[in-house]
Amino acid sequence: MAAPNSILALNLGTQTISLAEFQTNPSGGIVLVRYKQAEILGDPAADATRVAQTKLQIQQLVAEFGLKKQRVNYAIASHTIFTRPVRLPVVEDASQVEQIVAFEAAQNVPYPIDQVVWDWQLLDEGKGGQMEVILAAIKSDLLDDINDAVQNAGLRTSVVEIAPMALYNALRYNYADADGCTLLVDIGSRTTNLLFCEPGKIFPRRLNIGGSTITTAIAKDFGMSFTEADKRKADDGFVSLGGSYAEPDDAETARISKIIRNQMTRLHQEIARSITFYRSEHGGSQPERVLLSGCTASLPYMREFFQEKFPSMDVEYFNPLRNVSVSSTLDVEEVGRTAHMLGELVGLALRGAVSCPMELNLRPASVTTADRTAAQRPFLIAAGVCVLTMLAGWWQYFERAADTATEVTEKISAQSQPLEAEEAKIKSALADIDTLKNSVKPLQKAIEEREYWVKVISDIGQRLPKDYIWITSFELPPREEKETPKQPEKGKTKDTPPVILTVKGLYLSKDAGNNERTKIVDEFLKNLGDSPYVEPPKEEAEIIRGNDDTAHWAFPYTFPLKLKKPIDLK
Repeated sequence: MAAPNSILALNLGTQTISLAEFQTNPSGGIVLVRYKQAEILGDPAADATRVAQTKLQIQQLVAEFGLKKQRVNYAIASHTIFTRPVRLPVVEDASQVEQIVAFEAAQNVPYPIDQVVWDWQLLDEGKGGQMEVILAAIKSDLLDDINDAVQNAGLRTSVVEIAPMALYNALRYNYADADGCTLLVDIGSRTTNLLFCEPGKIFPRRLNIGGSTITTAIAKDFGMSFTEADKRKADDGFVSLGGSYAEPDDAETARISKIIRNQMTRLHQEIARSITFYRSEHGGSQPERVLLSGCTASLPYMREFFQEKFPSMDVEYFNPLRNVSVSSTLDVEEVGRTAHMLGELVGLALRGAVSCPMELNLRPASVTTADRTAAQRPFLIAAGVCVLTMLAGWWQYFERAADTATEVTEKISAQSQPLEAEEAKIKSALADIDTLKNSVKPLQKAIEEREYWVKVISDIGQRLPKDYIWITSFELPPREEKETPKQPEKGKTKDTPPVILTVKGLYLSKDAGNNERTKIVDEFLKNLGDSPYVEPPKEEAEIIRGNDDTAHWAFPYTFPLKLKKPIDLK
């Protein structure tokens, strides 16, 4: 069990899930007590199983820590959250700021505002006649899936943070004495997050280059799977220093190092453009130092590479433990080697210990409601006691009033007898109305089925992969001649036989340039598995494919689809 003064921090990275326990000390600081991390598949092709993998790893980490119903602050990877700095005019009335921000959120968030959880934070207090805020929003259904994975593991949500904002809090706490502009470069699995920080100003930016970009390039160059390439990167990867430095004796290792350098060169170019944008569009200063963080920053010679590219800046690894104590129960040397990967955890712990400069919180509506109810529970109990006391005083009064009520009821019953005949007439009229409603049901059904076919064909078309496959026809079974309908046996209802819709089409040959295109029919069938209208075949024997030879560029396919909603075709 966690100590009473402990703070749990959980970082839900794209490829790494980490859990840490901190404790507060009398001076107001925090102490790192425990820390563990687990890996999930980083392959973008496995994104469909990411929530399930995350849930499993959280459960294992919680079990190792021996936690139960503990409050937790957790951070979500930035690529799943929409963030945008927005400039607003300065207003004197603080109450108007909320209204202006709400209007800007509705205009800028790319989803309907009622389908997201969003929050905002003031970045610039309004120098030059404008103030700048950062908007953050995440789709409610995605957040609910993530939050369910956390709470089903036995934890209770307290703060839901964006990973870069947690890093910002850790940076401010540990580098409060830093002068000028600091650029924090967090190189993660899927993205690289930049944080430009200087007194009174912060500017975040996300670049779509990260560790998986390197892995994908290695996999393509060597013709191997993403998982194999990721292992080669971890075992043999480093950033080639280029120039006059000697290459490794192993040719493949040298090849991998050059691939990594090429990708990091792309990243450096994007960072350089971001610096120019920050200075020209946001009035920022030239960074004086670069701090590296994130798992991908652990690759050997990463610091030397960026120092070569930014010779006028000091390049170091970010140390979020400068002002954070480490428990004697931990291996201090090991923690020191991985300290640059603990920034999000430290930032999350600070949210539970001190006042932070960035306090966005994207808690789901269900958590907010539950916390509000829990806060109101003592008042509700006190109100209940008062009500019960009052009811006890009224009890005797109602006892005496019951006899009087009985006498009045008897008088009213005598007066209501003439109204019973009118009630019978009303019931008869209602029965006639029900008969009329039943008579128009066949017409309503015909209208619904006409629209149903349009929805079915549209849904199938939307689940067709983008390239290399086409639908040429839809076929229904021959229409049966009408026969005299047989009445079902007593107590049984007539079942409508299932309707089979046959789909025919063409797909490209593998010789068209992609060895995976022969699997395009399987991808189409997999997509149809999520359809609310049709059910794809379960047996491979039901799927007819053309022979994959080099004599043709395209091949036919045929498979049946069963309609989930039975329709009478007679």
